[in-house]
Amino acid sequence: MNAKKESKKPPKDNLVHFSIDGRRVQAQPDWTILETARAHRLHIPTLCFHPAIHPWGSCRLCVVETRLNDKVEVTASCLTKPVAGLEVLTHSSRVMNVRRWVLEMLLAECPASREIKELAAQYGVTSTRFAILDPEEECLKCGRCVAVCHEVVGVQALTFGSRGVAKKLETPYRVPNNACIGCGCCVSVCPTGALQARLDTVRGDLSRRTGHGFAH
Repeated sequence: MNAKKESKKPPKDNLVHFSIDGRRVQAQPDWTILETARAHRLHIPTLCFHPAIHPWGSCRLCVVETRLNDKVEVTASCLTKPVAGLEVLTHSSRVMNVRRWVLEMLLAECPASREIKELAAQYGVTSTRFAILDPEEECLKCGRCVAVCHEVVGVQALTFGSRGVAKKLETPYRVPNNACIGCGCCVSVCPTGALQARLDTVRGDLSRRTGHGFAH
């Protein structure tokens, strides 16, 4: 008696299948929407995101519109993981409105930044309705420098002081920090170049930078 042949089922690839701007894409289970878009060479603008550090979605420039069944949301793509059947729109009217609003805020936050002005102009934003507190400011307070110092370099030479509109980049206790090893990682990840001009206010005495208890 011949044994019955087992029916072959199509193998499961364990990928998340969804769409971005009508294009079918696949994501690894731990990927975010932004990571998936980059893997498929689909552009979503970012400022605070950097692949070397954990995302936290502070700038909100990477927002996308997601649709699943009757649920529609505008969410940060760097923090959101896709699910099967999700429809993602990167340039819908809702998304573009949020991005223009974010860019207006950034023009007020760091009006001296050439990079922000150029990016805003790409979206038709050339002025801001928000108050400009410091016309010479270039720092957008994205947090890249703080994160790379902590997560990659392994020291905490940078932090943010105060809150709200008074929030600004500082060293702990507002004194030059001897924990700074002068590696330049903070400068290299800064999207506006603002850190280059203020690096000397961050690092402490060069002769003590490799002392006991500090990274070296």
